[in-house]
Amino acid sequence: MLVLRLTALSVPFILAEDSRRPARPRRRRTRAISVSSQLIPQAQRGEAVPLSTAHAGRRVDNDPLCRRLVAAVGLRLTLAVWVSTSALLGACGGSASPASPTHGGVREMSATARSYFTQLLDIMQANSIYRKTIDWPAFRQTAVGVDSNEQTIGDLYPRIRAALSLLNDHHSFYVGPDATVIRSPPVASACNDPTPPPVQVPNDIGYVRVGSFSGIGAGETEFAQGIQDAIRAGDRASSAGWIVDVRNNSGGNMWPMVAGVGPILGNGTAGGFVDPDGNATWWGYQDNASIYDGSPLVTVPTPYRLLSANPRVALLTNCRVASSGEAVVIGFRGRPDTRSFGTATFGLSTSNDEFPLTGGGTLFLCTSTMADRTRRMYGNAVAPDEQVTDPAETVRRAIEWLRQ
Repeated sequence: MLVLRLTALSVPFILAEDSRRPARPRRRRTRAISVSSQLIPQAQRGEAVPLSTAHAGRRVDNDPLCRRLVAAVGLRLTLAVWVSTSALLGACGGSASPASPTHGGVREMSATARSYFTQLLDIMQANSIYRKTIDWPAFRQTAVGVDSNEQTIGDLYPRIRAALSLLNDHHSFYVGPDATVIRSPPVASACNDPTPPPVQVPNDIGYVRVGSFSGIGAGETEFAQGIQDAIRAGDRASSAGWIVDVRNNSGGNMWPMVAGVGPILGNGTAGGFVDPDGNATWWGYQDNASIYDGSPLVTVPTPYRLLSANPRVALLTNCRVASSGEAVVIGFRGRPDTRSFGTATFGLSTSNDEFPLTGGGTLFLCTSTMADRTRRMYGNAVAPDEQVTDPAETVRRAIEWLRQ
Protein backbone atom coordinates (compact mmCIF):
# COMPACT_ATOMS: atom_id res chain seq x y z
CA MET A 1 0.00 0.00 0.00
CA LEU A 2 1.13 3.54 -0.74
CA VAL A 3 0.85 6.20 1.94
CA LEU A 4 0.09 9.60 0.41
CA ARG A 5 -0.19 12.77 2.43
CA LEU A 6 -1.70 15.76 0.62
CA THR A 7 -1.77 19.11 2.41
CA ALA A 8 -4.21 21.56 0.86
CA LEU A 9 -5.62 25.06 0.85
CA SER A 10 -8.93 26.20 -0.54
CA VAL A 11 -8.13 27.71 -3.95
CA PRO A 12 -5.91 26.68 -5.53
CA PHE A 13 -5.40 23.10 -4.61
CA ILE A 14 -2.39 21.28 -3.13
CA LEU A 15 0.04 22.89 -0.67
CA ALA A 16 3.69 22.16 0.15
CA GLU A 17 6.43 23.79 -1.88
CA ASP A 18 9.45 21.76 -2.97
CA SER A 19 12.72 23.68 -3.16
CA ARG A 20 14.13 21.13 -5.60
CA ARG A 21 11.98 22.34 -8.49
CA PRO A 22 13.75 21.44 -11.76
CA ALA A 23 14.92 24.12 -14.16
CA ARG A 24 12.25 25.46 -16.49
CA PRO A 25 12.63 23.71 -19.87
CA ARG A 26 12.45 25.46 -23.19
CA ARG A 27 8.86 26.18 -24.16
CA ARG A 28 6.82 28.14 -26.63
CA ARG A 29 3.56 29.92 -25.96
CA THR A 30 0.64 28.33 -27.66
CA ARG A 31 -1.74 30.54 -29.56
CA ALA A 32 -4.57 28.16 -28.73
CA ILE A 33 -5.64 28.39 -25.12
CA SER A 34 -7.92 25.38 -25.48
CA VAL A 35 -7.94 22.35 -27.75
CA SER A 36 -10.81 23.38 -29.97
CA SER A 37 -14.20 24.94 -29.79
CA GLN A 38 -16.10 21.66 -29.78
CA LEU A 39 -14.44 20.22 -26.68
CA ILE A 40 -16.11 22.30 -24.00
CA PRO A 41 -19.68 21.23 -24.77
CA GLN A 42 -18.53 17.59 -24.91
CA ALA A 43 -16.73 17.91 -21.61
CA GLN A 44 -19.86 19.31 -20.04
CA ARG A 45 -21.71 16.18 -21.12
CA GLY A 46 -18.89 13.99 -19.80
CA GLU A 47 -18.07 12.56 -23.23
CA ALA A 48 -14.63 11.37 -24.23
CA VAL A 49 -12.91 13.60 -26.78
CA PRO A 50 -9.95 11.65 -28.24
CA LEU A 51 -8.95 12.64 -31.76
CA SER A 52 -8.43 8.93 -32.31
CA THR A 53 -9.93 6.04 -30.39
CA ALA A 54 -6.60 4.39 -29.58
CA HIS A 55 -5.87 4.28 -25.84
CA ALA A 56 -8.84 6.50 -25.10
CA GLY A 57 -9.78 4.60 -21.94
CA ARG A 58 -12.38 5.90 -19.50
CA ARG A 59 -12.87 9.58 -18.73
CA VAL A 60 -11.40 10.34 -15.30
CA ASP A 61 -14.09 12.93 -14.66
CA ASN A 62 -16.75 10.22 -14.97
CA ASP A 63 -15.27 8.10 -12.17
CA PRO A 64 -16.48 8.73 -8.61
CA LEU A 65 -13.19 7.72 -6.97
CA CYS A 66 -11.15 10.06 -9.15
CA ARG A 67 -13.59 12.86 -8.47
CA ARG A 68 -13.21 12.27 -4.73
CA LEU A 69 -9.40 12.23 -4.96
CA VAL A 70 -9.31 15.44 -6.98
CA ALA A 71 -11.88 17.15 -4.79
CA ALA A 72 -9.93 16.20 -1.67
CA VAL A 73 -7.00 18.39 -2.62
CA GLY A 74 -9.27 21.43 -2.83
CA LEU A 75 -10.23 21.31 0.85
CA ARG A 76 -8.74 23.42 3.63
CA LEU A 77 -7.30 20.49 5.55
CA THR A 78 -4.54 17.91 5.71
CA LEU A 79 -5.71 14.62 4.34
CA ALA A 80 -4.08 11.21 4.60
CA VAL A 81 -5.11 9.24 1.55
CA TRP A 82 -4.39 5.52 1.70
CA VAL A 83 -4.69 4.04 -1.73
CA SER A 84 -2.68 1.61 -3.80
CA THR A 85 -1.28 2.76 -7.08
CA SER A 86 -3.26 -0.02 -8.71
CA ALA A 87 -6.52 1.34 -7.33
CA LEU A 88 -5.73 4.93 -8.41
CA LEU A 89 -4.86 3.96 -11.96
CA GLY A 90 -7.83 1.62 -12.17
CA ALA A 91 -10.12 4.44 -11.07
CA CYS A 92 -8.56 6.93 -13.46
CA GLY A 93 -9.04 4.98 -16.64
CA GLY A 94 -6.04 2.67 -16.38
CA SER A 95 -5.20 -0.60 -14.69
CA ALA A 96 -2.54 -2.13 -12.48
CA SER A 97 -1.10 -3.78 -15.56
CA PRO A 98 0.17 -1.81 -18.57
CA ALA A 99 -2.19 -0.74 -21.36
CA SER A 100 -0.56 -3.31 -23.64
CA PRO A 101 0.77 -6.82 -22.90
CA THR A 102 3.70 -7.13 -20.53
CA HIS A 103 6.21 -7.71 -23.30
CA GLY A 104 7.67 -11.06 -22.38
CA GLY A 105 7.03 -10.83 -18.65
CA VAL A 106 9.06 -7.63 -18.12
CA ARG A 107 7.89 -6.06 -14.86
CA GLU A 108 9.83 -2.77 -14.86
CA MET A 109 9.16 0.41 -16.79
CA SER A 110 11.35 0.59 -19.88
CA ALA A 111 14.06 3.26 -20.12
CA THR A 112 12.14 4.89 -22.99
CA ALA A 113 8.89 5.04 -21.08
CA ARG A 114 10.56 6.25 -17.87
CA SER A 115 12.48 9.00 -19.70
CA TYR A 116 9.28 10.17 -21.44
CA PHE A 117 7.18 10.23 -18.29
CA THR A 118 9.94 11.91 -16.26
CA GLN A 119 10.19 14.59 -18.94
CA LEU A 120 6.45 15.24 -18.70
CA LEU A 121 6.50 15.40 -14.88
CA ASP A 122 9.52 17.75 -14.96
CA ILE A 123 7.60 20.13 -17.23
CA MET A 124 4.59 20.02 -14.94
CA GLN A 125 6.72 20.72 -11.85
CA ALA A 126 8.60 23.59 -13.46
CA ASN A 127 5.67 25.33 -15.11
CA SER A 128 2.28 24.39 -13.66
CA ILE A 129 0.03 27.20 -12.50
CA TYR A 130 0.09 25.38 -9.12
CA ARG A 131 3.83 24.70 -9.13
CA LYS A 132 4.32 26.59 -5.87
CA THR A 133 1.56 24.79 -3.99
CA ILE A 134 1.81 21.16 -5.09
CA ASP A 135 3.64 18.64 -2.89
CA TRP A 136 5.79 17.41 -5.76
CA PRO A 137 7.48 14.40 -4.04
CA ALA A 138 4.02 13.05 -3.15
CA PHE A 139 2.70 13.95 -6.61
CA ARG A 140 5.53 12.09 -8.35
CA GLN A 141 5.25 9.09 -6.05
CA THR A 142 1.57 8.81 -6.81
CA ALA A 143 2.02 9.38 -10.56
CA VAL A 144 4.88 6.89 -10.99
CA GLY A 145 3.58 4.35 -8.47
CA VAL A 146 5.04 0.95 -7.60
CA ASP A 147 3.55 -1.18 -10.38
CA SER A 148 5.37 0.66 -13.15
CA ASN A 149 5.91 -1.78 -16.01
CA GLU A 150 4.97 0.35 -19.03
CA GLN A 151 7.08 -0.20 -22.12
CA THR A 152 5.79 2.30 -24.69
CA ILE A 153 4.41 5.83 -24.74
CA GLY A 154 0.96 4.39 -25.37
CA ASP A 155 1.27 2.26 -22.25
CA LEU A 156 1.79 5.49 -20.26
CA TYR A 157 -1.58 6.99 -21.16
CA PRO A 158 -3.32 5.86 -17.93
CA ARG A 159 -0.51 7.43 -15.87
CA ILE A 160 -0.61 10.65 -17.90
CA ARG A 161 -4.37 10.74 -17.34
CA ALA A 162 -3.84 10.27 -13.60
CA ALA A 163 -1.17 13.02 -13.50
CA LEU A 164 -3.48 15.49 -15.26
CA SER A 165 -6.20 14.57 -12.79
CA LEU A 166 -3.86 15.27 -9.86
CA LEU A 167 -2.92 18.68 -11.32
CA ASN A 168 -6.62 19.51 -11.12
CA ASP A 169 -6.31 22.76 -13.07
CA HIS A 170 -9.24 21.82 -15.36
CA HIS A 171 -7.47 23.23 -18.43
CA SER A 172 -4.30 21.26 -19.21
CA PHE A 173 -4.36 18.49 -21.80
CA TYR A 174 -2.01 16.12 -23.57
CA VAL A 175 -1.95 15.12 -27.24
CA GLY A 176 -0.09 11.87 -27.89
CA PRO A 177 2.03 10.95 -30.91
CA ASP A 178 -1.01 9.03 -32.24
CA ALA A 179 -3.25 12.13 -31.76
CA THR A 180 -5.00 10.72 -28.67
CA VAL A 181 -6.23 13.59 -26.46
CA ILE A 182 -6.15 13.22 -22.67
CA ARG A 183 -7.72 16.10 -20.77
CA SER A 184 -7.66 17.37 -17.24
CA PRO A 185 -11.07 16.82 -15.60
CA PRO A 186 -13.36 19.69 -16.59
CA VAL A 187 -14.82 22.34 -14.34
CA ALA A 188 -17.96 21.15 -12.61
CA SER A 189 -20.66 23.15 -14.34
CA ALA A 190 -24.43 23.19 -14.48
CA CYS A 191 -24.60 25.28 -17.63
CA ASN A 192 -28.14 25.28 -18.94
CA ASP A 193 -28.16 28.53 -20.89
CA PRO A 194 -30.25 28.19 -24.05
CA THR A 195 -28.75 28.84 -27.46
CA PRO A 196 -29.24 32.53 -28.28
CA PRO A 197 -31.63 33.18 -31.19
CA PRO A 198 -30.51 35.22 -34.22
CA VAL A 199 -30.02 38.86 -33.29
CA GLN A 200 -31.52 41.80 -35.13
CA VAL A 201 -30.68 45.32 -34.02
CA PRO A 202 -32.02 48.77 -35.03
CA ASN A 203 -30.03 51.04 -37.35
CA ASP A 204 -28.54 53.09 -34.51
CA ILE A 205 -26.92 50.03 -32.89
CA GLY A 206 -23.86 48.23 -34.22
CA TYR A 207 -23.65 44.47 -33.76
CA VAL A 208 -20.80 41.99 -34.17
CA ARG A 209 -20.47 38.40 -33.07
CA VAL A 210 -17.11 37.00 -31.97
CA GLY A 211 -17.33 33.22 -32.19
CA SER A 212 -14.96 30.34 -31.57
CA PHE A 213 -11.97 29.66 -33.79
CA SER A 214 -9.42 26.84 -33.73
CA GLY A 215 -6.44 26.65 -36.01
CA ILE A 216 -3.38 28.60 -37.13
CA GLY A 217 -1.97 29.92 -40.37
CA ALA A 218 -4.02 31.52 -43.12
CA GLY A 219 -7.27 30.71 -41.33
CA GLU A 220 -6.34 33.09 -38.52
CA THR A 221 -6.14 36.05 -40.88
CA GLU A 222 -9.36 35.10 -42.67
CA PHE A 223 -11.25 34.80 -39.39
CA ALA A 224 -10.01 38.17 -38.11
CA GLN A 225 -10.72 39.86 -41.45
CA GLY A 226 -14.26 38.44 -41.39
CA ILE A 227 -14.98 40.07 -38.03
CA GLN A 228 -13.64 43.43 -39.21
CA ASP A 229 -15.67 43.17 -42.42
CA ALA A 230 -18.80 42.67 -40.29
CA ILE A 231 -17.88 45.75 -38.26
CA ARG A 232 -17.41 47.73 -41.48
CA ALA A 233 -20.85 46.64 -42.72
CA GLY A 234 -22.61 47.58 -39.49
CA ASP A 235 -20.92 50.89 -38.71
CA ARG A 236 -23.01 54.07 -38.77
CA ALA A 237 -22.00 57.67 -38.10
CA SER A 238 -25.06 58.06 -35.86
CA SER A 239 -24.52 54.81 -33.94
CA ALA A 240 -25.37 54.86 -30.22
CA GLY A 241 -22.83 52.11 -29.61
CA TRP A 242 -21.91 48.50 -30.30
CA ILE A 243 -23.09 45.12 -29.10
CA VAL A 244 -20.21 42.62 -29.01
CA ASP A 245 -21.79 39.17 -28.75
CA VAL A 246 -19.39 36.57 -27.31
CA ARG A 247 -22.09 34.11 -26.22
CA ASN A 248 -21.33 30.43 -26.98
CA ASN A 249 -17.67 31.22 -27.78
CA SER A 250 -16.13 28.11 -26.26
CA GLY A 251 -12.55 29.03 -27.06
CA GLY A 252 -9.73 27.95 -29.33
CA ASN A 253 -7.22 30.48 -30.63
CA MET A 254 -7.78 33.91 -29.06
CA TRP A 255 -5.46 35.94 -31.30
CA PRO A 256 -7.69 36.10 -34.43
CA MET A 257 -10.60 37.02 -32.16
CA VAL A 258 -8.65 39.93 -30.65
CA ALA A 259 -7.41 41.08 -34.06
CA GLY A 260 -10.94 40.97 -35.46
CA VAL A 261 -12.69 42.90 -32.69
CA GLY A 262 -9.75 45.30 -32.35
CA PRO A 263 -11.43 48.39 -33.89
CA ILE A 264 -14.07 48.26 -31.13
CA LEU A 265 -11.75 47.06 -28.35
CA GLY A 266 -9.38 49.92 -29.13
CA ASN A 267 -5.62 50.28 -29.33
CA GLY A 268 -3.41 49.42 -26.40
CA THR A 269 -3.22 46.85 -23.62
CA ALA A 270 -6.41 44.88 -23.00
CA GLY A 271 -5.33 42.00 -20.76
CA GLY A 272 -2.53 39.84 -19.52
CA PHE A 273 -1.38 36.47 -18.19
CA VAL A 274 0.08 36.37 -14.67
CA ASP A 275 2.24 33.43 -13.57
CA PRO A 276 2.57 32.11 -10.00
CA ASP A 277 5.53 34.43 -9.38
CA GLY A 278 3.42 37.48 -10.23
CA ASN A 279 5.12 38.08 -13.57
CA ALA A 280 2.67 39.46 -16.13
CA THR A 281 2.79 39.27 -19.91
CA TRP A 282 0.43 41.70 -21.59
CA TRP A 283 -1.63 41.51 -24.76
CA GLY A 284 -3.89 43.83 -26.73
CA TYR A 285 -4.53 45.39 -30.13
CA GLN A 286 -2.25 47.79 -31.98
CA ASP A 287 -1.58 48.72 -35.62
CA ASN A 288 -4.28 46.38 -36.98
CA ALA A 289 -2.93 43.34 -35.15
CA SER A 290 -3.35 41.36 -31.96
CA ILE A 291 -0.26 41.93 -29.81
CA TYR A 292 1.36 39.56 -27.34
CA ASP A 293 4.31 40.79 -25.27
CA GLY A 294 4.87 43.64 -27.72
CA SER A 295 4.89 41.47 -30.85
CA PRO A 296 2.13 41.19 -33.48
CA LEU A 297 0.56 37.75 -33.84
CA VAL A 298 -2.37 38.11 -36.26
CA THR A 299 -2.53 41.15 -38.56
CA VAL A 300 -5.67 42.09 -40.50
CA PRO A 301 -4.71 42.71 -44.15
CA THR A 302 -7.58 45.14 -44.91
CA PRO A 303 -8.21 46.85 -41.57
CA TYR A 304 -11.17 49.01 -40.69
CA ARG A 305 -11.32 52.14 -38.52
CA LEU A 306 -14.60 53.07 -36.84
CA LEU A 307 -16.43 56.23 -37.94
CA SER A 308 -16.66 57.18 -34.25
CA ALA A 309 -13.70 56.08 -32.14
CA ASN A 310 -14.04 54.70 -28.60
CA PRO A 311 -17.74 53.80 -28.79
CA ARG A 312 -19.99 52.60 -26.01
CA VAL A 313 -19.91 48.78 -25.88
CA ALA A 314 -22.44 46.31 -24.52
CA LEU A 315 -20.82 42.88 -24.15
CA LEU A 316 -23.04 39.78 -24.16
CA THR A 317 -21.91 36.65 -22.28
CA ASN A 318 -23.27 33.29 -21.13
CA CYS A 319 -22.02 30.13 -19.42
CA ARG A 320 -20.90 28.64 -22.74
CA VAL A 321 -18.12 31.23 -23.06
CA ALA A 322 -14.86 29.50 -22.13
CA SER A 323 -11.08 29.82 -22.32
CA SER A 324 -10.17 32.06 -25.28
CA GLY A 325 -13.74 33.35 -25.30
CA GLU A 326 -13.23 34.40 -21.69
CA ALA A 327 -10.00 36.15 -22.71
CA VAL A 328 -12.04 38.33 -25.09
CA VAL A 329 -14.52 39.09 -22.29
CA ILE A 330 -11.70 40.01 -19.90
CA GLY A 331 -10.17 42.22 -22.61
CA PHE A 332 -13.23 44.47 -22.34
CA ARG A 333 -13.14 44.60 -18.53
CA GLY A 334 -11.92 47.98 -17.34
CA ARG A 335 -12.58 49.57 -20.74
CA PRO A 336 -14.39 52.93 -20.42
CA ASP A 337 -18.07 53.09 -21.45
CA THR A 338 -18.41 49.31 -21.42
CA ARG A 339 -20.98 47.13 -19.65
CA SER A 340 -21.60 43.36 -19.84
CA PHE A 341 -24.97 41.61 -19.86
CA GLY A 342 -26.07 37.98 -19.62
CA THR A 343 -24.81 35.17 -17.39
CA ALA A 344 -21.40 34.21 -15.97
CA THR A 345 -18.86 32.49 -18.20
CA PHE A 346 -17.77 28.84 -17.95
CA GLY A 347 -14.74 29.36 -15.69
CA LEU A 348 -11.56 28.55 -17.65
CA SER A 349 -9.95 31.99 -17.48
CA THR A 350 -6.44 30.57 -17.35
CA SER A 351 -3.78 30.21 -20.02
CA ASN A 352 -2.03 27.14 -21.45
CA ASP A 353 1.51 26.93 -22.79
CA GLU A 354 2.58 24.38 -25.38
CA PHE A 355 5.45 21.97 -24.55
CA PRO A 356 6.50 19.59 -27.37
CA LEU A 357 7.86 16.35 -25.89
CA THR A 358 10.96 14.48 -27.00
CA GLY A 359 9.65 11.22 -28.39
CA GLY A 360 6.47 12.78 -29.79
CA GLY A 361 3.33 14.32 -28.44
CA THR A 362 2.67 17.67 -26.77
CA LEU A 363 1.69 18.78 -23.28
CA PHE A 364 -0.58 21.84 -23.22
CA LEU A 365 -0.07 22.93 -19.62
CA CYS A 366 -2.01 25.52 -17.66
CA THR A 367 0.65 28.00 -16.53
CA SER A 368 -0.94 31.36 -15.75
CA THR A 369 -4.08 33.24 -14.78
CA MET A 370 -5.87 35.76 -16.99
CA ALA A 371 -5.92 39.37 -15.83
CA ASP A 372 -7.64 42.47 -17.18
CA ARG A 373 -6.00 45.79 -18.05
CA THR A 374 -6.25 46.92 -14.41
CA ARG A 375 -4.31 43.78 -13.34
CA ARG A 376 -7.36 42.26 -11.68
CA MET A 377 -6.91 38.50 -11.87
CA TYR A 378 -9.63 35.95 -12.69
CA GLY A 379 -9.05 32.20 -13.03
CA ASN A 380 -12.70 31.29 -12.59
CA ALA A 381 -16.03 32.31 -14.13
CA VAL A 382 -16.39 35.96 -15.15
CA ALA A 383 -19.67 37.44 -13.93
CA PRO A 384 -21.48 40.06 -16.05
CA ASP A 385 -22.16 43.57 -14.80
CA GLU A 386 -25.87 42.87 -15.22
CA GLN A 387 -27.34 39.37 -14.83
CA VAL A 388 -29.95 38.60 -17.51
CA THR A 389 -30.91 34.97 -18.07
CA ASP A 390 -33.21 35.28 -21.08
CA PRO A 391 -31.17 35.61 -24.32
CA ALA A 392 -33.66 37.92 -26.07
CA GLU A 393 -34.00 40.08 -22.99
CA THR A 394 -30.21 40.31 -22.81
CA VAL A 395 -30.14 41.98 -26.23
CA ARG A 396 -33.06 44.27 -25.37
CA ARG A 397 -31.39 45.39 -22.14
CA ALA A 398 -28.09 46.01 -23.94
CA ILE A 399 -29.81 48.24 -26.52
CA GLU A 400 -31.59 50.14 -23.77
CA TRP A 401 -28.31 50.83 -21.98
CA LEU A 402 -26.50 51.90 -25.16
CA ARG A 403 -29.21 54.46 -25.84
CA GLN A 404 -29.07 56.02 -22.37
